[in-house]
Amino acid sequence: MPEPFITSSLRPFGTSIFAVMTGLALEHNAVNLSQGSPDEDGPDFLKNAAARAMHEHPNQYAPFAGVPEFRDAISAWWAKPGGRRADPETEITVTAGCTEAIAAALLGLCEPGDEVILFEPFYDSYRAVIAMAHAVPRFVPLRLEGDGYVFDPDELRAAFTDKTRAIVVNSPHNPTGKIYTDDEMRLIADLCIEHGVTAITDEVYERLVYSADRGRPHRSLASYEGMADRTIAMSSLGKTFSMTGWKIGWTIAPPPLTAAVQAAHQFLIFTVARPLQYGAADAMRDPGCLAWVDNLRDTLRVRRDRLFEVLNHIGFRATLPDAGYFITADHTAVSSPRGIDDDVTLCQRMTTEAGVAAIPVSALCESPGAGRDLVRFSFCKSDPVLDEGIARLERWVEGV
Repeated sequence: MPEPFITSSLRPFGTSIFAVMTGLALEHNAVNLSQGSPDEDGPDFLKNAAARAMHEHPNQYAPFAGVPEFRDAISAWWAKPGGRRADPETEITVTAGCTEAIAAALLGLCEPGDEVILFEPFYDSYRAVIAMAHAVPRFVPLRLEGDGYVFDPDELRAAFTDKTRAIVVNSPHNPTGKIYTDDEMRLIADLCIEHGVTAITDEVYERLVYSADRGRPHRSLASYEGMADRTIAMSSLGKTFSMTGWKIGWTIAPPPLTAAVQAAHQFLIFTVARPLQYGAADAMRDPGCLAWVDNLRDTLRVRRDRLFEVLNHIGFRATLPDAGYFITADHTAVSSPRGIDDDVTLCQRMTTEAGVAAIPVSALCESPGAGRDLVRFSFCKSDPVLDEGIARLERWVEGV
């Protein structure tokens, strides 16, 4: 069979680790704690609103920036974390999930040779899109210290050069669940202003925050002084409402940066499914919307706490996340007795032997050795699925 032709910019990336581990989980009938995909659907009011929209609104192309009703709803939704109401006409673009938003922003902003700063580990599409844009990544590592992840301020300062075009800030962060502190955000803002750099902020877990009561709520970088005019803020509906298959996302940015996003967006997909936009707008205005999200967050918090406790009990050194779907854990104490010294081998054997799939964090890094001691487990699963995954892990670890 002839080798597939893949452009040189994408050839190094192969198949996404999420697809690889999900495929391995299916092959071995494993409990899939690798992918951040809930196995319970979101609220009926969201589905019903979309169904009504199919009958009550046209099912033809939507305006390429998004239907006005949905852009109005997004503006209201973002007002608190963003610190202002964005102009629906000039500052909001509806995208096919946050993944397309990331692509549109980077492809619309970057010239070949421009540098983009990434915190490592990172969501895997960031690195691939930087390659598609023929830009150059610069990495700032997040390191585990105490009960959380931090970066070295001097390493961040050193990453900014006269070629830096953008920095990607994913807070709440995937895979670690970190919410960047106020001091960290202020340093990022100061450096962006000093160097004339655009911030691209991935905020898809903005409503699934568990650490607000510990003084670490989510706040968009765009709300910091001097950042409203230099930030492309992004989020989506999928994580907040457990409807990841809808692929409904958005960007919020001042008009000059929105123009860059839309320049790429119009040729990537042009527009997003019209009925889903109307349905999302109706649902986000529903009085029960925020109560439903609050309940989801409380449910996920309980599942997070349970998985965290079990992982630590059986030998993983887990870190309690501030937000999101995932727990990262140092696997050394579990893998060493099995003669395993890296995360990829551990995840492969855990899937085939224990029947539980997780993500090797080194697949979300580029620096040599980074993430090698860490694996990522997803807890956005139903109680029966999580129960089964936990039981299998306990049996496997105890069986050594």
